[in-house]
Amino acid sequence: MVKRTRFDDSDCPVARSVDAIGDWWSLLIVRDAFDGSRRFGEFQRGLDVAKNILSARLRDLVAGGVLESVPASDGSAYREYVLTPKGEALFPVIVALRQWGEGNFFGPGEPHSELVDRDQGRPLRPLAVQAADGRALGPHDTVVHKLPTD
Repeated sequence: MVKRTRFDDSDCPVARSVDAIGDWWSLLIVRDAFDGSRRFGEFQRGLDVAKNILSARLRDLVAGGVLESVPASDGSAYREYVLTPKGEALFPVIVALRQWGEGNFFGPGEPHSELVDRDQGRPLRPLAVQAADGRALGPHDTVVHKLPTD
């Protein structure tokens, strides 16, 4: 088996993020957690993923502080998985992936899901990257600066 490359010491925030949640199953678990899944069986049925893979990904997400394992809300002996503040901070990432997928992987009239505002029932405005002063920015409008070490 090929050993997985780790990026937890990288100076790049994208590399460290991918190291933490870059596996597709992990992102889909986080998506389902935002959609209300809490129990192992709910994740397993929704994703149709092998139990050993789901167990490993849930364990990694808990270890990484993205999910927390808590006693079941109904008082049963089961455990539930809830998003931590670190996990909830992934919401814009999931929305961006969803919007990118809606715009690039579905043909006209092809059925798909859509994320809507709970109160108004309307689709979300497309996410946009903005400068500190509110100007829209594209990939050619930015540059990476390395920060000095302390």
